Amino acid sequence: MLVARILVGVTGGIAAYKACELVRLLVKGGHDVVPLVTEGADRFVRRQTFFALSRREPTEDLYAHLTRADLFVIAPLTANTLAKLAHGIADNLVTEAALAHRGPLVVAPAMNPRMWASQATQANVATLRARGVELVGPDEGELAEGEWGVGRMSEPEEIQAACEGLLAHREQLAGRRFLISAGGTREPLDDVRFVGNRSSGRMGVALAEEALRRGADVTLVASNLSVPAPLGVDVVQAPTAAALEEAVLARADDADVIVMAAAVADYRPAEALAGKRAKDGAAWTIELEPTGDVLRTLGERDADALLVGFAAEAGEAAIERARRKLTDKNANLIVFNDVSRSDIGFEAEENEVVLIGRESERRIDKAPKRAIAAAIVDEVARLLEERDGRGR
Repeated sequence: MLVARILVGVTGGIAAYKACELVRLLVKGGHDVVPLVTEGADRFVRRQTFFALSRREPTEDLYAHLTRADLFVIAPLTANTLAKLAHGIADNLVTEAALAHRGPLVVAPAMNPRMWASQATQANVATLRARGVELVGPDEGELAEGEWGVGRMSEPEEIQAACEGLLAHREQLAGRRFLISAGGTREPLDDVRFVGNRSSGRMGVALAEEALRRGADVTLVASNLSVPAPLGVDVVQAPTAAALEEAVLARADDADVIVMAAAVADYRPAEALAGKRAKDGAAWTIELEPTGDVLRTLGERDADALLVGFAAEAGEAAIERARRKLTDKNANLIVFNDVSRSDIGFEAEENEVVLIGRESERRIDKAPKRAIAAAIVDEVARLLEERDGRGR
């Protein structure tokens, strides 16, 4: 029985010969493998070889790059193709498929050590990692041109293991319903101005993507996102704290997991002016009133949903406040991040968090938010399994 459909992209490097073994291993594992071979790769290893190893007939399919698949792996990934992926260039079968693919992407770089170490390549690598692309290697060793260094393509067995690891997660949360809030609320002062915060919504969107990737049914309550919502999730717009509270509470009873990743305003103007207040040189005194505490309200409900909150804190006692929040809000998990740092958290593409649970704590070192999201969802999945085990 076929386990998954996998696209295997092969680009023009001498390491293309290793891709033959990768295809063989994936087919042996029961997968339906679709080879996508560039003209450059064909000069090293003929594409007929890959069709034979994948047990497919060569075709002239004009839309091969649009083949729907559970996973896409590119091995070898040349420096040229790496740059194209980073910048969205689609000028061959592999790069076109990369733009169209919706799912995990694994790449195995292979290039000269000086090319790998160049600033341009490392910037492109950082871009791919920030998008959640899984990089395998490169390894250190002797290359075809006789140089020694980091740039050698990883062995097919290692690449296969990375693919199998990602595929193992694809049904992990099947049937689970996730309700995730993301972004930052804006509380109107008048028809033009608002009181808000610097949240971009990247963390919540990354969590929605990760839960969706593992098979969950995801609803995203979005507050003024500065990044696009993932395809495949149900998006509910909630620009203000009141709108977010209404949207979340209306859907909470149907959720198995509620993740409050949005930065909800703690205060809003007591009265919003109609129209735009004209600038006249006079002081403008604004009275603020507290908004509803959605996380506390959710924690007080007699519900079965697993509750995850975020604690964006600063100062010496920041983590202690996050620990108290776990108890005060009756949450199952609090994700703490230090917003006093400019390199993580709000508006940044990376984060560093501490997962505070009822029985343990775990620090997740600085990494792209997609990697942080994967670690958080790992912990949520563990808590769900633990709860299900107690229920049996």
